[in-house]
Amino acid sequence: MNLRAIEIKAFVPSSDFARSKQFYQDLGFTLASDGGGIAYFHLGESSFLLQDGDPDGIAPHFAMHLLVEDVDAWHAKLTAAGLADRYATKLTPIVQQPWRMRDFCIYDPCGVEWRIAQNTD
Repeated sequence: MNLRAIEIKAFVPSSDFARSKQFYQDLGFTLASDGGGIAYFHLGESSFLLQDGDPDGIAPHFAMHLLVEDVDAWHAKLTAAGLADRYATKLTPIVQQPWRMRDFCIYDPCGVEWRIAQNTD
């Protein structure tokens, strides 16, 4: 019996599917497929599925975590791109966390929190 897992993906809710798809492309993800109310995004080996709809209103309570090699570069890129202003959302400063990570948050247009982090020693 082979119980090996291949990957795990989250279904990220979206109450504004078109705007969210553009946001994620502007964030740096590649839109690999889009159909049937599901858009598949990836960035390197990281991926998720964006779903068209948020019937229970969970988007503002939903969080994703993206581990990167250079959190300063990511923060600088998103700041320079004006992503938070363009989508009327929020980009937080970088913080050293007690769990040995430096991270910041950016929120998608529907309120999903993305915590972008780098491991520290």
